[in-house]
Amino acid sequence: MDTVQQFDLPDSSGDGRVLDVVRRCWGFDRLRPLQGEAIGAALAGRDSLVVLPTGGGKSLCYQVPPLVSGGTDVVVSPLISLMKDQVDGLTGVGYAAAALHGNVSEGHRRDIERELADGEHRLLFVAPERLFQAGFLDQLSRIDVRRFVIDEAHCISHWGHDFRPEYRKLAVLRKRFPRASVHAFTATATARVRDDIVEQLRLREPAVLVGRFDRPNLVYRVIHLVDRRQQTLEVLRRHRGEAAIVYCLSRKDTESMARFLQDAGLRAAHYHAGMERAERRSTQDAFAQERLDVVAATVAFGMGIDRSNVRCVLHSCMPQSVEHYQQETGRAGRDGLEAECVLLYSAADMIRWESLIRKSAERAKEPEEVVAARQHHLRQMQRYASMITCRHKLLSEHFGQAYESADCGACDVCLGEVEGVDEATVIAKKILSCVFRVGQRFGVGHVADVLLGADTEMIRRCRHQGLSTYGLLKDHGKREVQSWIYQLLDQDALSRTEGDRPVLRLNDRSWAVMRDEAPIRLLRPKKGARRPSRHEEQSWEGVDGDLFERLRVWRRAVAGERGVPAFVIFPDTTLRALAAARPTDLDALGEVYGIGEKKLMDFGEVLIKLIGEYLGEREATDDMAADLEPR
Repeated sequence: MDTVQQFDLPDSSGDGRVLDVVRRCWGFDRLRPLQGEAIGAALAGRDSLVVLPTGGGKSLCYQVPPLVSGGTDVVVSPLISLMKDQVDGLTGVGYAAAALHGNVSEGHRRDIERELADGEHRLLFVAPERLFQAGFLDQLSRIDVRRFVIDEAHCISHWGHDFRPEYRKLAVLRKRFPRASVHAFTATATARVRDDIVEQLRLREPAVLVGRFDRPNLVYRVIHLVDRRQQTLEVLRRHRGEAAIVYCLSRKDTESMARFLQDAGLRAAHYHAGMERAERRSTQDAFAQERLDVVAATVAFGMGIDRSNVRCVLHSCMPQSVEHYQQETGRAGRDGLEAECVLLYSAADMIRWESLIRKSAERAKEPEEVVAARQHHLRQMQRYASMITCRHKLLSEHFGQAYESADCGACDVCLGEVEGVDEATVIAKKILSCVFRVGQRFGVGHVADVLLGADTEMIRRCRHQGLSTYGLLKDHGKREVQSWIYQLLDQDALSRTEGDRPVLRLNDRSWAVMRDEAPIRLLRPKKGARRPSRHEEQSWEGVDGDLFERLRVWRRAVAGERGVPAFVIFPDTTLRALAAARPTDLDALGEVYGIGEKKLMDFGEVLIKLIGEYLGEREATDDMAADLEPR
């Protein structure tokens, strides 16, 4: 269940004023779970902490109140690109909003400040750095701000996964604006982080609203790494022509991955913080306007991207925490439609992260508590990746929520896509024996070569071709054997030294395996067609796929003409609703989910014409096919 800590907290779900605004602007006929309570807290002047997963509808919680009550509310956000996309989207539904940040010109800034003084805007988005510029808080005090919204509120906590020191200054808002309520929003926060947010922002008896962390529309898959590039390509080919993000660990990795995907015929580009600002902006815009399908990126990409129809998020290496993973995979399927989240996992990623954490701590002289927190996050992420348990259950329980279903129908485990390797313990003994035979002085690659019976210079130099373990696994591929070695490391059946050239070592559990005292399970993907998730089957029910594609082409053209992201015109949910209902007049069109008054006025006639032409073409095709049938 969703969690509500309340003190006579009003629920605005039945408030006619709220529902009228939601229908008129966004074309929605109901609120999502906890949106009513969050809006009610804001309208009652009550502080709140709202934790809803990405795609759970956080934005609507703070967009509605100023339309109902009047006045101007301030949203503090660290993401300039996201502010721009939100303002574009709000403007598209007839909502008066503006943003102030470092990329706004001096002339435009003066215009916005004049408009604010005249009460023309309902929402003002600001970066935290802009908020604390000299005199800006004084300006806000003159426009009688009723509510402050802190987006990405987990950034204020040391125990959050994206701590930002400038967020600590936000506590001053309580002192400077004692009559204004403060509302913290985030997609990912454990109980510890939630308590820290409340304390740091000085929230007064806040309504704490915690939604379900589970995203039933996402299919989670963990695939043991065999060939990073080829496995990535295999996944992306399932989503040809759809939006996908491939997360890589380093800047160099993003560039090489993007080149590989381009050579394979995909519309791909790279993105990382080391690029020039104009180049990063160009990649973001191309992705948002659907001129680009795949972005290979570091985690610098995505937080500022509001594209709602990302159909695949692939991690080519393990992220550094479950919180990061939840947030990054949360960029998939934000429209509530089906999406796939794939993690290519290798124990080598764990070792690489541990090295990076140590080096970063030494270079930045980080406090021990910060280092300990990062290491704790890393171990939790490894546990998620290496366990063969329902992925939805693991993620829900990580955030302190029970998961009752015995079969989510939306992960590799519950869909039956993972299988055990026959005679796993026998294979493990062969690997452990080889580690012993080579003197526990070599790394994963060399041990695999010996087991495969390879003819390498190192094997010849060390005369390892004469070992009893030479060629014991020659019927398998090198990537598969390496995957098994890493799985043994995961199960603590092998150890590995630190440093730039780590070598494999036996440990107490290794000897227990050799004595048949400790069972071993090795895994590999099951061969055969993948089953669609239940959500995927349901979301396409009754939808005319050809009409949906034609609407996508129209949307992309309109977005290009207007210079806005495609989802600002319409999200995929609305296009699918149109492709299912196929309205032929304005009254029917106005009843379609996601079409408010301004969208109906802007695009109604064009959509009726487009759908009418499509239906006419299809009828003509059907008649022609009927004439050709033998009588």
